[in-house]
Amino acid sequence: MEATDVPRAVPALATERRFAQRLRECLEEEQLLDGRYQLQQGPGRRVALPVLEEKLSRLRLPPEVPCERVWIQDPVPSRAARRRTPAQKLRDELRRLLGGTWSEELERDVPHAWQRHGDLVLLSEDSFKAAPWERLGEGEQGLPAPLLPAGCPHFPVCRDGCVAGSALWETVASALGARRVARRGRVMPDGLRTPSVTLLLGQDGWVEHVDNGIRYTFDVTKCMFSPGNITEKLRVASLPCSGEVLVDLYAGIGYFTLPFLVHAGAAFVHACEWNSHAVEALHRTLVLNGVQDRCHIHAGDSRQLELRDVADRVNLGLIPSSEGGWPVACRVLKKDTGGVLHIHHNVETPPTPAPPQTPALPAERGSPEATGSGGEAQHPTEDGGKEMLGARLRPEWRRWAEATATRIQGLLAELHGQPWRTSILHIEAVKSYAPHVQHLVLDLECRPVLPV
Repeated sequence: MEATDVPRAVPALATERRFAQRLRECLEEEQLLDGRYQLQQGPGRRVALPVLEEKLSRLRLPPEVPCERVWIQDPVPSRAARRRTPAQKLRDELRRLLGGTWSEELERDVPHAWQRHGDLVLLSEDSFKAAPWERLGEGEQGLPAPLLPAGCPHFPVCRDGCVAGSALWETVASALGARRVARRGRVMPDGLRTPSVTLLLGQDGWVEHVDNGIRYTFDVTKCMFSPGNITEKLRVASLPCSGEVLVDLYAGIGYFTLPFLVHAGAAFVHACEWNSHAVEALHRTLVLNGVQDRCHIHAGDSRQLELRDVADRVNLGLIPSSEGGWPVACRVLKKDTGGVLHIHHNVETPPTPAPPQTPALPAERGSPEATGSGGEAQHPTEDGGKEMLGARLRPEWRRWAEATATRIQGLLAELHGQPWRTSILHIEAVKSYAPHVQHLVLDLECRPVLPV
C-alpha cells in the first residue's frame, strides 16, 4: 500500500487491552477486521482495532467484550497490506467496493495481469466480463439508476437519474496506481491491425512507452504496440548503419524506424505507413526523440511508393508475409551498389522428432560432448520452451531463405536488365508466432554483378 492511498482516518473499535484478543477473534470470525491497517495503542491501556465500516451493522459481540466505536487518525498500513501484490490489492479493493454482493464468479473474473503504459492500465479482453461487472461498467456510461442490479453498492446519481462517475473503473485505477483504464478487444480484420480497445476511464488513449531508451507515443485505442519483437528491435539497433539511407516499408508507429535512427546511426529513413493513426503516432514519436529532421513519412500504400534508387538498406517488417513489398524493395535499392534487405516472414516449422535414446558415457565438464551437438547451446522459444531452437538452422528455414534469395535475385535482374547476386547474411528467429509457425527475419545482401 502506497502512502498516497492511506486515508486520514479509519473506523475502529476500542477496548481495554485485556479484552483486545477476544475482540480480535470476534472480528475475524465475522470477517469485520480491516487487515489493511495496524491496531493502535490508545490512552488508558486501550487498544483500537480497525474495522470494515460497511459491515458493522451486523456485528454481534458478547456482553463480556465491552468496546466503543472510535476513529484511528493517520492509520499505519499493516505488514500484510504492504506486502500485497497489485493483483491482491485490486481484488481486495473491489471486494470492499461491492460488499455483500461479492461472489466467487466475480473473483474469478478479476485480472491477474495487465499492460501498463504510463498512467494508463490496459486490461485483457477477458477481464471483467461476467454479467455483474458488465452491468456495473455500463453505469458509468449513464445506465439509469433503477436498472442497476439489486444489492449493488450505492453509486452517486445525477440529476437526470443516471449513475454518475465511474466508481468501478476508478476503483480499478486507484488499486493499480493509474489514472486511466482501457480494455483490449480482438484486432480488427481491416488490413490495418486496428486494435479494438475501449477506454473505460479517462479522456483519451494517448500514452508514452519507453523501449531501449526510445520514447514511443501512440493512442492505445487506435494503434498497437508489439512488445514481442523486442529481440529484433535490439538487433536492429546494433546494426552498422552509419551514413546509410534506409527505407522502412511498414513503419507502423516506428518499431524499427526509431532504432535505426536513434541507435544504429542511419543518416536518413523513408518511413512508409498507410494507417493514418499510426502516421500521427510516428510523427509525434520522431519529435519526442529529436530525429524528425532525419526522417520523411510517406503516408499511403507502400506498393505505390515512387522512390527509386535511394536505399542502402530496406526493412520489410510485415507478417505473416512481406512478399507484396519485394518488388518495391528492389526498386528503392541503389542500382549501382545494391544493399541489404531485412525480410520478415512466418515460416511453418514442424516439430522436430525426438532423437532415439542411446546409451552414452557421461561427458566430463568442459569436454565438447558436455555442450551438446557440435558444442551448440540450446535456447527456448518465447512460447515457454515448448519447441527448442538450436544454434543450427532448421531445414525449413534454410529452404525458405534460399527460395527468397532466388526470387529476389530474379526480380532485381528483371528490373535492371543485368545479373545480380544475393547472399544470405543471417536468419534470425524472432518468436514463435503460432504452434509450429516461426517469425523469421532474413538479412539478404543484394549486389549488382559488375562486368569484367
